[in-house]
Amino acid sequence: MISLRVGASLRRVTLMLALGAGALAALRVHATAASDVEKNLGGLSSWSADFTQTIADGQGKVLRSASGKFYLQRPGKFRWDYAEPSQQLVLGDGQEIWFYDKDLQQANVRRMDATLASTPAVLLSGTGSVAEQFDIKALPDEGGLRWYQLLPKHPDTDFQLVRIGFDKDGELASMFLADKLNQITQLTFTHPVKNPKLIADLFTFTPPPGVDVIGRDSK
Repeated sequence: MISLRVGASLRRVTLMLALGAGALAALRVHATAASDVEKNLGGLSSWSADFTQTIADGQGKVLRSASGKFYLQRPGKFRWDYAEPSQQLVLGDGQEIWFYDKDLQQANVRRMDATLASTPAVLLSGTGSVAEQFDIKALPDEGGLRWYQLLPKHPDTDFQLVRIGFDKDGELASMFLADKLNQITQLTFTHPVKNPKLIADLFTFTPPPGVDVIGRDSK
């Protein structure tokens, strides 16, 4: 009877140790994935690239598409210049983020800290640790890219998950963003330039005369 009890106890201990080893291995895998993402993005002080963007519904039907130029200046400054199908601008100056539609003659401004918290913009803006904001795991390689999935740790974000793909040189090449409405945004980057010298005026915005500005009271 005693030997049976001892044997059962040993099996339980062995199982607990095995589970513990598996948990530690999983932690190491996640830590490696987070380290890879931080390494690939951490070497950027500035960046520019052409981009194409598509937004699709949950069934894969493309709702709209766009293209333009993206500029990044760390920490916290970025500029999305949309050229097609219409001229729009999304600009972060380190303090505020502007959304400007030239055709509508309308601009919306918000505080950047509230806007960027726990969103995919953290990945590129360099305003915080990616691992602190997202749970990161590696995905199988696909299309010649190394893929990683990021799940927000905090509930105050519009996105369910983010997937980012790097090429063999560690250059950001693609992003998939799934929001809470099950819409999928795909961004593809081409002609990247790492650490270019960008003028400061590129990250400032003054609404043109006659433009309707929404959100000035939030300044």
